Amino acid sequence: MFGRPRRTGRGQPCTGRETAVPERARTAAGEPRDARGRLVLAFGEVTGHAHAIPGPGRLVREPGPHGPFLLDLPEGGRVVHEEHAPIPLPKGWYRVVRQREYVPGAYRIVAD
Repeated sequence: MFGRPRRTGRGQPCTGRETAVPERARTAAGEPRDARGRLVLAFGEVTGHAHAIPGPGRLVREPGPHGPFLLDLPEGGRVVHEEHAPIPLPKGWYRVVRQREYVPGAYRIVAD
């Protein structure tokens, strides 16, 4: 189902099932949860909406200025957002990549 990252709308995260998880990610401390207890995959700067995981799991940032993140869902989970139905994810590891765009001289994360 998630063998390869899929294309999404502007600024939305792509989530792909990950099979080769580095050992450092398995033992690294996870990113903190937001005030509502969610793991936020992407936050909309304009709308304030977020793609988030409300249940059990761990989000680990890989080195680099734009991530990506590795998401560990040992029991499975779901991605929730204020503007669409939840997206179920089976248990496992996932790579979460934010869409980037080129601006002269650099790349940046696409704004929502």
